[in-house]
Amino acid sequence: MINTEPRTVLFTDGPASKAPESWIAVKDLQALHQLDAIDLIVLDIAPPKLQPLIRELRSDNRYRMLLIYSTRETSEPLVDGVVTLDPEVLIPLWRLWQERQSMFNRGKAPERFDERMMAWLWSRPRQRVEPERTPGSRSIYNYPLINVMSSDEPVNDMIWLRLMAEQDWLEPGELIDRIRLCQSCDSGRLNYVDICPQCHSLEIGRQPALHCFTCGHVGAQEQFLKDGIMICPNCLTRLRHIGSDYDRPLENYRCHSCQNFFIDAEVEARCLDCDKHHQPDDLKVREVRPYRLTESGHLKCRQGLEDAGANEYFSRLNLTTPNAFRNLLDWQIQQARRYASIPKGSLLVLRFANLRQSVTDSRAMSLLDGLMDRIQEAIRETDRCTRTHEEQLWLLLPHTDNDGRQRLRQRLATLIQSFHEQDETRFDIRIAGLTIPTDLLTQEDASLLMARLGGEVSE
Repeated sequence: MINTEPRTVLFTDGPASKAPESWIAVKDLQALHQLDAIDLIVLDIAPPKLQPLIRELRSDNRYRMLLIYSTRETSEPLVDGVVTLDPEVLIPLWRLWQERQSMFNRGKAPERFDERMMAWLWSRPRQRVEPERTPGSRSIYNYPLINVMSSDEPVNDMIWLRLMAEQDWLEPGELIDRIRLCQSCDSGRLNYVDICPQCHSLEIGRQPALHCFTCGHVGAQEQFLKDGIMICPNCLTRLRHIGSDYDRPLENYRCHSCQNFFIDAEVEARCLDCDKHHQPDDLKVREVRPYRLTESGHLKCRQGLEDAGANEYFSRLNLTTPNAFRNLLDWQIQQARRYASIPKGSLLVLRFANLRQSVTDSRAMSLLDGLMDRIQEAIRETDRCTRTHEEQLWLLLPHTDNDGRQRLRQRLATLIQSFHEQDETRFDIRIAGLTIPTDLLTQEDASLLMARLGGEVSE
C-alpha cells in the first residue's frame, strides 16, 4: 500500500518552531532514533556538521535508502538535493521515489551490497556514484556511496566499479582525474625523487663542470682552478679560450656518491606506505570517474536482480548480448557476401518509443509481458534477439528472404494491433527491417547496418 503523505522529520540545529506543522522537529540522533516509520528527512544543519551527520545516517539501515534533503547549499553526494521548508514541494518528489522503490527488483527489499547500490541508483535516476578526493587516504579518491552501502563488507571500490561496468550495469562518466598507484599495495601516497642513473643514490646536485678539448677530461669547475688560472688537472694544459680550449658540458648534475656526471637525473617513485620503489612507467594508472546506471542496468533493476539475464521482458526470446548479436550479424553478412548459395537472412528492429512512460505502473508492465509472449509465438527457435537499449528489440532471422521478413512483420503488426484493441494502454511500436545481402550497402558491417536501421525507427 503506497502512502499519500510522507512522515517528515526536520533535523535542525536551529529553533524547532521553524518546522512546518505536519513535520516532526529533532535536534539530535537520539531523538531521531526514537521515532518510528520515518519517510523523509530534511536537514537544516550548518555545512561543517552536515557531512558527518549524513554519512552516519546513510550507514544506518533505518535511514540508508530514505530521501534526505538539505535546506542549505551543499556538494555532499549523499544528500538528495536542496529544498525549502515547503511540504507541497517535497510530496511529489517523495511519491515518485516511493513508486520507483516499489518497482525495484520486483518489490524485494535490497539486502546485499550490490542490491543496495542498485536500489539507490534506480530510485534516484539522476544520481551517480560520485568520487570524493581524500588526500589523507591511501587511494587518494574514494566513493562515499560505496563506503556507506558496504557496511561491514570489504569492498574494493575500483574493482567493483570496473566489474559493474564490464557487466553493463554501470557506465563511466567524464574523466575527473588520473592518478598512479603503487604496484605492491595500491597506495597513491608516492614520493617522486631524483636519483643518480648509475648508482641510484639520492646524493646528487647541480655542479658547474668543464670539458678539456686537449684530453677530453670532464670534471668539476673547481678542479680546473689553480692560482687564479684554469689548468686541466688531467693533462695540465692551460685553458684560455672557451670554445677552442674548453667548453661547458651538458652534464650539469653530479653524484656525490660515485662522482658520476650526468645530464638528467632518473626519477623513482617510492611508496610512502610499503616503501617499495618503482619506475614511474610501472605504476598502476587509475582513471577517476563518476558512474551511473546503464540502460541495461535500469532494465535489470526493474525485472529482478537474482537472474537479471533470465528475468527481462525479452528473455523468453532467444536474447543475446549486443556484442554477441553483432558478431552473429557480422557472420551472416560475411557468409552472404562470400557464398552466393547461402540462403538470405533478414534483420528486424522493433522500437517501443513510449516504453519509459508506459512502464511506470505495474499494470502496463504486465501488459508488456503479455505482448512479449505473443512475439515469442511469432518467431522461430533459430531466430536470435538482443536489445541495444531499453526501447529497441532486434531480431536476426537466418534463412529468411524479403517475402519471409514481410510476412513476419505483418504478423507482428497484426498481433500488436489486436493487443491494443484489448486495452486502452498503447505502446508506440515502430518496425523496420531489411534483407541480407540484398539491402546491404558497400562495406557495411553489423554496427553500421544496425545504426542505419535504428535511425529509421527513431525518426
